[in-house]
Parts: sequence; C-alpha cells; structure tokens
Amino acid sequence: MENLIALVNRLQRACTALGDHGEESSLPTLWDALPTIAVVGGQSSGKSSVLESIVGKDFLPRGSGIVTRRPLVLQLHRIEEGREYAEFGHLPRKRFTDFAAVRKEIADETDRETGRSKQISSVPIYLSIYSPNVVNLTLIDLPGLTKVAVEGQPDSIVLDIENMVRSYIEKPNCIILAISPANQDLATSDAIKISREVDPKGERTFGVLTKIDLMDKGTDAVDMLEGKSYKLQFPWIGVVNRSQADINKNVDMIAARRREREYFSSTPEYRHLANRMGSEHLGKVLSKHLESVIKSRIPGLQSLINKTIIELETELSRLGKPIATDAGGKLYMIMEICRSFDGNFKEHLDGVRPGGDKIYYVFDNQLPAALKRLQFDKQLSMENVRKLITEADGYQPHLIAPEQGYRRLIESSIVSMKGPAEAAVDAVHAILKELIHKAISETAELKQYPSLRVEVSNAAVESLERMRDESKKATLQLVEMECSYLTVDFFRKLPQDIEKGGNPTHSIFDRYNDSYLRRIGSNVLSYVNMVCATLRNSIPKSVVYGQVREAKRSLLDHFFTDLGKKEGKQLGTLLDEDPAIMQRRLSLAKRLELYRAAQAEIDSVAWSK
Repeated sequence: MENLIALVNRLQRACTALGDHGEESSLPTLWDALPTIAVVGGQSSGKSSVLESIVGKDFLPRGSGIVTRRPLVLQLHRIEEGREYAEFGHLPRKRFTDFAAVRKEIADETDRETGRSKQISSVPIYLSIYSPNVVNLTLIDLPGLTKVAVEGQPDSIVLDIENMVRSYIEKPNCIILAISPANQDLATSDAIKISREVDPKGERTFGVLTKIDLMDKGTDAVDMLEGKSYKLQFPWIGVVNRSQADINKNVDMIAARRREREYFSSTPEYRHLANRMGSEHLGKVLSKHLESVIKSRIPGLQSLINKTIIELETELSRLGKPIATDAGGKLYMIMEICRSFDGNFKEHLDGVRPGGDKIYYVFDNQLPAALKRLQFDKQLSMENVRKLITEADGYQPHLIAPEQGYRRLIESSIVSMKGPAEAAVDAVHAILKELIHKAISETAELKQYPSLRVEVSNAAVESLERMRDESKKATLQLVEMECSYLTVDFFRKLPQDIEKGGNPTHSIFDRYNDSYLRRIGSNVLSYVNMVCATLRNSIPKSVVYGQVREAKRSLLDHFFTDLGKKEGKQLGTLLDEDPAIMQRRLSLAKRLELYRAAQAEIDSVAWSK
C-alpha cells in the first residue's frame, strides 16, 4: 500500500514540473484532484517544530516574521537502510546529506522566486527526504497565518496568506493538519478558525496541540485532547517539541522523541493518552490515513484523467499542428493545408459535400429556361421575315430561293443564344466561387492562419476568373460555329417550293406573298430549334470542360508556382498564427503530457481492492 503515497508524490512532482499548481486557469488541474495533507497554523504555533519532529531532522528556516513564504511540499520516503539524504525538485540528482544546507537552499529558492523581498508566492518548493526514521508521507507546509504585516511587507500580506491557505484547504481532497498551541485559548486559534470555515463538521481535519509542556501550572490540555473543547472526527494528538534551548544546543531529534514519549507516559494527566500522543504517532496516523484516502480516490482519479485526456486531445486537434521552424517544413505545411482545402473543394463538386448539385441545376433548368425565353417568334415575325428576305435580294428578285435571306434570319436568331450561353458560364463561375469559400471555411487549418487563408482564397478566385474567361470564349465559339456553317442536309430534306416566290408585277417592297414568307419563317424556326437543342447539350460540356474540370485539376497551380519561389521568412508571414492560439497549444500540450504521465503512473501501480 505504501506505493500509493509514492504514486501521489510522483504525480505532484509532475504537476509542478509541468506548471500545474492548482491555481485557477482555463486549463484542467490534476493537482486539485490529488489527496494532500496541508499543515496550517499561526505564527509561533510550533508548526515548523512539528514538521521537524515528524522528519527527525532540523531542516526548516527559522527566524522572526513570516519565514515560510512559499508552500513547501515535503515528501517523506522510508528507506530500509543507508544514509539519510534530501533532494529538491528544482535540483534533480543533487543529494543533500547536510540538512543545514537543506535549510539554506529552502531560503535561497524562496528568494529566487520572490526576489529577496518579503512577499509570498504560491509556486511550491518540492523537497524529498529519504530516511529509515520516517514514514511514507507527504505534507504541504503553508505560510503561517498572521494578524499584522511586518516592515517591508504590504498591508495586504495578512489577507494574501489567508487566501493562499484557504485555496489549499478548501479543496475536498485536502486533509487539514491544524496546529494550535495548548498554552493559548483554542477559541482564538488561527488554524482552528480557518479549518472550521472550510470543514465545519471536522471530517477532514486533524487537530494537533503543541506546547503542552509550557502550559501554566495547574492547567492541562486533557479536555482539548479528548475532544471535549472542540470535537473533530479524528482524535486530537498532542506533541512536545524541543525548547529553544534544545534547538540552540542542537539536541538530537532521536533524543527529543524519547523525551517526548517519556513526558506523556510519566505525566499523570496524560498517562492514559500516552499511546496516541507524540510526533511519531502523528506521522504514523497521517501516513495510514493518507494511504486510505488515496486508495478510495484512485478509481475517480483514473476516470478524471481519462476524461481530461480526451478533452485535451480534442481541443489540440481543433487548434491544429504547431508551425514548423525551417523553410522546408513551412513549405510542406502550407502545401498540406492547401491539399486539404483542395480536397474539400473537390468533395463539394463530387457530391461528398453539398453544393455541386447546383451546377447540374444550371444545365438542367436555368440554361433550357433561358433558351426557351428567347423570342424566336418575334425574330421570325412576318414583318421581320419580309424585311430580311427583301433586303437580301438587293435590286433583283431571287430565281430559286432566298438563300441570303435564310442565312440572315438563321444567324440573327442563333446570335441571340450567346446571352444564355454567357449566363450559364457566369452562373457556374458563381457556384464554384461559393464552393471555394465553403471549402475554405471547412478547412480547419486555414482558420489558424489568416494570411494564408486570404492568399489561398485570392489565388483560387483568380484561377476561377481565368477559367471563366477561357470557358466563356470557348462556349461563345460554339454559338459562332453554328452561325458560320449551316447544316445543309436539313434544308435538302425540306419539300421544294413549287410556287413562284416572286411577282414581277408587284413593287420591289411587295414581291412575296404571305404564305411563302410564313413557310420561310417556319423552316428557319425548325432549324433554329435544332441548333438550340444541340447547344443545350454542348454548352454544358464546354462549361464543365473549361471550368469545373479545370478547377478540379489545377485550381492552385499558379499559387504553388509562386509558393516555390518564396523564402523562409516570406513563408513565415503566411503562417501568422494568433499568438494566443500558439500559447494555448503549448499550454494544452504540457497539460496533456502531465495527464498522460499520470495515466501511465496509475496504470503501473498495483493496489489491493
């Protein structure tokens, strides 16, 4: 079971290394989910002496005022044999065997964070102590609660310390070790006051009474130790710390523990409580309780870690890959993003994504409707036929058929088909342009890089415009081809006109009868309808060949050509990601690393059900 405390120790160290101190942020915190024991007490309550008694070593800075100005995460590891040593989280692989040097390093590391001022910091110091004289236990030593600021400290220091302490102990996974001196009224104890606020039922508070040997003669702490003065769920534990004289004389901790045991066993008032008094007993009780709490929290911790990993991976995926540092990497990255966009665009055209069906609607509905709206009846009205036929004869009547008149009537009718043909080209262009904007908005990577998004959009639209112009030219040529060469077989199959078309006795402006002109108009209309049917089929082919097929094949070819000429710095300007997103990705990646490490740690530890 001891490996459970070691597991939490490793997870806490990982939290600190990867920036998770349990502070409020937009990132999920693992620190807050880990069971901890926070040591709380007012200044001069004996808090430091209790910790040193549990460890069995002098290692904490001492002095007047606020000595502890950063949380100290104290991780105790029991070893079976060997020399005692300490290691700091910020100095990995450096072993301290001189605990006076440990005390100095705590003070120095505090100054490094706070700049040698008397300010406080919420960033923890990690200290691991390996010794055969300790139990497996992790304690967090918090700055002592105070009522007044000393010289060099802001007036807010009192509230700042209280808020820091409260931020630790108000969390449901925190076990509170409330240190109170027995020679003061328990009602005025800073530790009990703040503990009662966050844990009113005393369900996660251990009460420790110090300075029992310094109480006034005729008084004792029995009522407090038996829980009659202030009841907690767990029994109160009394300790007798070394006196200042003992500290000055460097009295050995082992000897101090022996004297503490002798005090409780030999003092009549406390003899009946002696078996559950003292710093050794306190360490064992806390270790056993911490193990049981960790064991009960493991399943929930696993569930939380797995759920958070999925959430972090999802957000990281949404934010996309980080920017490459070298020119080749940037070029490859841009090309991959462009291919992703191009793939989305093609999916719209091929029906995988919606939108491509609008092009078919142009060919199946808009183009036929536009051709149908052409007013051939007006073009081939009696007046217009008479006018064109007469003008085509010039100064003399035709002998067999008014061929030039036919040609002019047909050409003037077919030319009007250019309008629907151009409209079809423009309609497809508009749809392709719309699909480009859709594909860009659907390409997640382009949302990261505004400059690249603009460049790709502009390049794609420019390509479409070139394709539209070429397509329009080719499509209008289809109409012009129909005008330039008429289908002879159509006219050869027409029944020959046995009537004389002209009457020399009439004036030059009235040489054809109405029946004859109507027949000409009817023949021309039949031919124009035939051409119309042909163009209805050939215009879509031309538009698809010149625009849709080309867009699928070479939409970004010009952009890629220009891209290959750019240098690393120019490529970098295209990948101008929002700094906030870059920072968010880095933070998420570090936090994901933490949770994956935690997942691996928990999976590697076997615990009894």
